[in-house]
Amino acid sequence: MRIPTDLEILNTIYRMYHSDFVAFERGDETRASKIYVPVDCKKIAGELKVDSDIVFGRLYYHLEKQYGYKQNDGSNVHFFALKVRNDPKCVNFPLMTSVLAGLRQERKRFWIGTAIAVLALIISTVSLTVSVMQSGSSNKSMQPTAEAAAN
Repeated sequence: MRIPTDLEILNTIYRMYHSDFVAFERGDETRASKIYVPVDCKKIAGELKVDSDIVFGRLYYHLEKQYGYKQNDGSNVHFFALKVRNDPKCVNFPLMTSVLAGLRQERKRFWIGTAIAVLALIISTVSLTVSVMQSGSSNKSMQPTAEAAAN
């Protein structure tokens, strides 16, 4: 079974819950907070074709530890909270979006660097091939023939 990357998990959450995030209005009783959006790990796992505990574990044990932080006043800013008032399993959507943007930028930088390296390899190979071909043809023209030696 394939393990989804952080980028794949966060892209899936963004795609599935962005409309919920932007639809929230003050006084809306559908959830406790605009910033913390409840997510369904089973639905996300279904999209990614993995076990829901894999998604939960990545959000809670890995991404929360990596991106959650304490403010100067000592309060916690969670990346993934088990409960926000009555809402279970919530992701801090603006923070998640920032992390997602960083991961996308990192991936783009990787592919640009890889493409430049592949292009350089192709140019080097063509250059070497042309050099060898020219070297081979110039060696043939420098060898004396029997007719040239007789003159």
